[in-house]
Amino acid sequence: MDNLTHTLTGIAISQAGLNRKTRFATLALVLASNAPDADIVTRFQSSAVYLEYHRGITHSVPGGTVLALILAALLYLVGRRTPPKPSAPPVDAKWLFLVCWIGVGGHLLLDYTNAYGVRLLMPFTAHWYAWDIMPILDLMLWALLIAGLGLPALLRLVSEEVGARKTSLQRGAVLALAGMVLLWGLRDFSHRRALTQLGSNNYEDEAPLRYGAFPEFSPFDWKGVVETESSFHIVEVNALASTLDAEHAASIHKPDPSPALNAALKTHLGVVFTNFARFPYVQVDDTQDGYEVRIRDLRFGNGSSRSFETTIDLDRELRTQSESFSFMGSGGRP
Repeated sequence: MDNLTHTLTGIAISQAGLNRKTRFATLALVLASNAPDADIVTRFQSSAVYLEYHRGITHSVPGGTVLALILAALLYLVGRRTPPKPSAPPVDAKWLFLVCWIGVGGHLLLDYTNAYGVRLLMPFTAHWYAWDIMPILDLMLWALLIAGLGLPALLRLVSEEVGARKTSLQRGAVLALAGMVLLWGLRDFSHRRALTQLGSNNYEDEAPLRYGAFPEFSPFDWKGVVETESSFHIVEVNALASTLDAEHAASIHKPDPSPALNAALKTHLGVVFTNFARFPYVQVDDTQDGYEVRIRDLRFGNGSSRSFETTIDLDRELRTQSESFSFMGSGGRP
């Protein structure tokens, strides 16, 4: 998910009650809710390196636990050296670690809900886990969190101005978090219906081998990707509809096996990308000096867009000349 969602979620968890357990609880939750994205430093080397390491060890349960421990230790040391306000709770090492672990765990859970996924068990396995129900940036979730945190804060300012008793932000935070869970439940129900529709149809007289449904803005609209023996098929799915219009799916035929294709898939970037991509669509083009092999993940964009695209250039002897990767075609990142 985007970092604004992570930050607002951390604040909501704090205001739901954890801010009373130890000093620096809110700060700890905000920092911990964003800490796994420290792997962004790999982006400065190249987008290909970022793809290889993003949502890896820092987004795993073992790595996240280490991050929480480091962050909690740093905040505890700061708390011991800084005198607290009379009304503030004392700094508590055990609660600080628990709060940081909850913040990191919340980040992993939010990232697990979208189609990009996380590698939760690194370094023991690089397997990707993804729920596929939420877009990376969801305006409905923003609205729930902002309303749950913002409206009570506004009412608190008004009540303080007129001399009334301060209102608590806890109820709004709890409602915001409850709304998030309900949104997940709605999208999960809709997602299961979409998957059922995708799996119960044939595509150009071929049965589906694999299929996935990936979120759009509406909780009821999904981009379906279906793999058959000869092709990939991209189709719009509405979970509220009784049938799926499989005849109007956009079909993309798989390339024939070739030495250039095999060579490209064996390169370092080819291996990294195919381990990440669930629906890799490959194009092999002859060039003046050799071959250009492009691989796209059909979870993102479509067969003609240049998002999530790996390009590998080979010479006539199938030696690698260059490798590159683009998230959004213009250097964007999820």
